[in-house]
Amino acid sequence: MLKTNPKMVKDFFETSQQNIVIDTNRKNLLLKIANEIAANYNNENVNINFICTHNSRRSQLGQVWSFYAADYFNLPISAFSGGTEVTAFHRNTVKTLTDVGFKFDIDVFSHTNPTYRISFGDDKPSLLGFSKLYDNETNKTPYLVLTTCNNADENCPFIPEAIDRFHVPYIDPKHSDDTATQDETYLKTSKIIAAQMYFLFNEIKKLL
Repeated sequence: MLKTNPKMVKDFFETSQQNIVIDTNRKNLLLKIANEIAANYNNENVNINFICTHNSRRSQLGQVWSFYAADYFNLPISAFSGGTEVTAFHRNTVKTLTDVGFKFDIDVFSHTNPTYRISFGDDKPSLLGFSKLYDNETNKTPYLVLTTCNNADENCPFIPEAIDRFHVPYIDPKHSDDTATQDETYLKTSKIIAAQMYFLFNEIKKLL
């Protein structure tokens, strides 16, 4: 039976921010996002919605690592994700997160798009993960939009619920599916997103 491994998740999160180099342009973008989140904080929770075309890989990683970062830095921020199309929380994304200590339990069974309850500690809150549209009712409004792939940024329609919108693209690990470099590629993507969420939430912490 798979169990959560809080120490493994914590070590991965901290090691990623130590080993991944974030370039100046991305740091400046993350600082803008941190300032926008801080400006919208008024003793109430702030919501972030990661949007990518299929809500399958990058937007899910963004949501999970932000969910973790909010707990790690003790910040009142809720992380959500969605797409302009519905597919599934990709099995390789699930694997790369379970490999570093997250636990995925089936909450709602589906052959095509199961809902997972994601946890990283028995005494910690859990997160529901599944592929959905960006305006799914589970995504609490209003929210700050972070688009994580070019297609979502170009095709994402006007979102009246958005406080603001920032384009934070990541290279899609999909290109490595069913190749010898698959696990390495997904792990690298997870490290990059974890490191950048560490940087972002650390900056928010300084501002609040």
